[in-house]
Amino acid sequence: MSCGDVRIYLEVEVRRVRCKRCGKVKREKLPWLANNPFYTKRFSYYVGHKCRAMTIKDVARELKLDWHAVKALDKEYMQEQLRRNPVVAPRAIGIDELSLRKGHTYRIIVSDLERGKPIWFGGEDRTEASMDLFYEWLGPKKTKKIELAVMDMWKAFTKSAQKNAPGAAILYDKFHVMRHLGDALDTVRKMEYTRLSGKDRSYIKGQKYTLLSNRENLTLEGKKALKKLLTANKRLNAAYLLRESFGQLWNYQT
Repeated sequence: MSCGDVRIYLEVEVRRVRCKRCGKVKREKLPWLANNPFYTKRFSYYVGHKCRAMTIKDVARELKLDWHAVKALDKEYMQEQLRRNPVVAPRAIGIDELSLRKGHTYRIIVSDLERGKPIWFGGEDRTEASMDLFYEWLGPKKTKKIELAVMDMWKAFTKSAQKNAPGAAILYDKFHVMRHLGDALDTVRKMEYTRLSGKDRSYIKGQKYTLLSNRENLTLEGKKALKKLLTANKRLNAAYLLRESFGQLWNYQT
């Protein structure tokens, strides 16, 4: 066991007995030992607490431990935190996916929006079946107390929420709604570029970023180019105004 520059070695004899019923050899359980019998629970919590502010690699280097040992002790620490702080039935949840690596490898993360903390991480992907695992873990009693589920417009999340928490209202976040509107505006841009030719087409060429960006993020030159583009093309002007007017929905107070 290490603490600063002081290192203490413990030698504990753990008795082993053979079970008369199953014939398996079982080890005596000592309440103060960690899952790894080379360390105490107190030391495992010390390591886990360090991992809250440091990487596993840095903790392993500081305490002169193996990386895998630190990882295991950190997991034990986190499991203890979950035991001490059981999940309270959430009223408002936020659902999102997390990309682990390239190749569309996803996991689902669910947060308690009122308490501002994640409460579940799991699944094999972002399918409806993986989303169902969250509600199974939460249990029917706590699931019934969910009043609001905030998510993107991924159909699997919507279907799972409607099936498992039918009493909860579903709220799509602004970013994904506006992204769909941006895609629709870009479709109009492509159609107009194909339809037109000559000078009329030149107004559209190279203006994708200008058209799809928020007006306040544009430079002075960008704003001038946008004004010129919308004046020259009525269809793009109509599509742009529709997107902008819908975006005002989130600013209404009543």
